Amino acid sequence: MSDYKYDVAALGELLIDFTENGTSGQGNPIYEANPGGAPCNVLSMLKRLGHNVAFIGKVGNDIFGRQLKEAVENVGIDISGLVTDNDVRTTLAFVETLPGGDRDFSFYRNPGADMMLNPDEINCKIIRSARIFHMGTLSMTHEPVRSATCKAIAAAQSAKAMISFDPNIREPLWDDMKDAKRQTAFGLSVCDILKISDNEIQWFTGKQDFDEGIKKIQDEYNIPLILLSLGKDGSRAYLKNNVTDVKAEVPAFVRDDTIETTGAGDTFGGCCLHYILEHCPQQTDINEVDWTEDDLKEMLTFANKAASIITTRKGALAVMPTPEEIQN
Repeated sequence: MSDYKYDVAALGELLIDFTENGTSGQGNPIYEANPGGAPCNVLSMLKRLGHNVAFIGKVGNDIFGRQLKEAVENVGIDISGLVTDNDVRTTLAFVETLPGGDRDFSFYRNPGADMMLNPDEINCKIIRSARIFHMGTLSMTHEPVRSATCKAIAAAQSAKAMISFDPNIREPLWDDMKDAKRQTAFGLSVCDILKISDNEIQWFTGKQDFDEGIKKIQDEYNIPLILLSLGKDGSRAYLKNNVTDVKAEVPAFVRDDTIETTGAGDTFGGCCLHYILEHCPQQTDINEVDWTEDDLKEMLTFANKAASIITTRKGALAVMPTPEEIQN
């Protein structure tokens, strides 16, 4: 029986991803309003895998905010920490899939409701009741949500929760990319589990070789577990803690029926957190596990499978794969 009310609590953006879905009779692009936002995508995958999860954030009191609230409730995420802003509208993102699978984002967030979460609105009881606290950098782009994030981190640290961090850099949302690096560095300095993408590790470290970039981060920030997503090239995991130093790499499950990759990294990250919860005993943190290369490969393989499935679906939050689909 778990001593925690929640396996994972996450803070961050909850928004609408408008993804391309064909063209109209007049030749205009048609966009589908999918619920999204990286932290809730992670929680949705975890909920599919049987975990109790909770979200902390803010949406606008508008049609999209109500749609998001309903969507998050429908997948079973606790939203007692979700608040509503009567003055600022819900953040919107338009996602264009480029040839080759890359994406381009256009955000309507100047400001967006997620940016307006203030420290007084943080329900620290939720965070102190969770085994893992998960966050990204989009809650660090502006005030007051930056201060709210700091308060949440302090609550997680006081409760000795493991802290999971996914930078999830979206350049259009930053006024200054030097500030983006500063906030990313702060996230690295407090996390126990880092999920980072290939382009982000190169951007942050200036190293084109991934192993060199990872080593630079390990040496400077002493993060026990780093998960590196490589898109079509698969993923890697680097575990360097008090008892072991091991690395693993697993190829991607590339599919012919891929539609777009929105949410693939979040799906991958959620599955890795699932493995940690299942294989890291209660009252033990990631610094004390003695996993082998085979253990890391097992984690990455499961996560890569799930990520490959989500690329065949529009959106992510509401359509995460089931455990049976992943195993099959």
